[in-house]
Amino acid sequence: MRVDLFDFELPEERIALRPAVPREAARLLHVGQAGALSDHHVGDLPDLLAPGDVLVFNDTRVIPARLSGVRRREGAAAGEGVARIEATLHMRMAPDRWKAFLRPAKRVKLDDRIVFGAEADAACLLAGLAATVEERGEGGEATLRFELEGPALDEAIAAVGHMPLPPYIASKRAEDAADLADYQTIFARESGAVAAPTAGLHFTPELMARIKARGLLREFLTLHVGAGTFLPVKADDTDEHRMHAEIGVIDEATAARLNAVRQNGGRLVAVGTTSLRLLESATGEDGVIRPFAGPTDIFITPGYRFRAVDRLVTNFHLPRSTLFMLVSAFSGLEAMRAAYAHAVEAGYRFYSYGDACLLERV
Repeated sequence: MRVDLFDFELPEERIALRPAVPREAARLLHVGQAGALSDHHVGDLPDLLAPGDVLVFNDTRVIPARLSGVRRREGAAAGEGVARIEATLHMRMAPDRWKAFLRPAKRVKLDDRIVFGAEADAACLLAGLAATVEERGEGGEATLRFELEGPALDEAIAAVGHMPLPPYIASKRAEDAADLADYQTIFARESGAVAAPTAGLHFTPELMARIKARGLLREFLTLHVGAGTFLPVKADDTDEHRMHAEIGVIDEATAARLNAVRQNGGRLVAVGTTSLRLLESATGEDGVIRPFAGPTDIFITPGYRFRAVDRLVTNFHLPRSTLFMLVSAFSGLEAMRAAYAHAVEAGYRFYSYGDACLLERV
């Protein structure tokens, strides 16, 4: 499909720079069958679902994956061979290796050594976290081999890294202490994401208690969200776009419980596009959800036949993004264009810290 079909006008003032307080006070647009629209708040969600339905959350935890450092080439003359480099980690490949997006990528070559957490004018670079550029890819992507591995590497990244706020927030204000809590779900426990599963940010202990009291079930899976989720679609046609893989896990017991819900007439409600993408990756053509552990690069566009998910809770997404393509596949392109136009007119807040939708599947 043509990518420009997924474009729309969005006033800059609709981009949320801070979350709603409390989180469940965020607005919720219900997009029903045939595109029917009704305005609510996230706190109303339990009443919009039926006892026996199951909400499926992503329990990934965001790590401080934005690293700033210095590349210094051995043998270069004084003042030469030094460049400041920023890396955003996006997928772990091994105990000592991460795929990352580098900026400025043109300043980096194979076998370059980058020391993160170091200053360019430092007399020595021994105090930082060092990595070697092992592979180069397209769009600034590279594989970094660190000089630490496993838990020691995790601790070093936590010490020198910064919370990887989305570019549409980071370009407007600096990261601060509030983001350490705001950009993490209350059920985050499996470290590895470099972007938050933002639909989950709306949930509070109080809302989770009301969900339980309503007779709704709760299940958790893990998809470590990568920085590729923010990359623009540069192709003119969706067939030409390449998704970056993300690592996901659904264990055998969780898959069995989700299948049982469906067999008993309950509906699967994915909380976030990340949960939906992993559920669809783990479900066969027979509609059975199976255990899953590994990478998925599933790309969902209109025409996709959904196998597992009946409803979707998600935030409002970027124009021309793979996520707006996904929600258009789920609820229909024209319905979503109308829903987004209503949201803009009604003052809904967009993107990671913004408001949410409850979508019905067409």
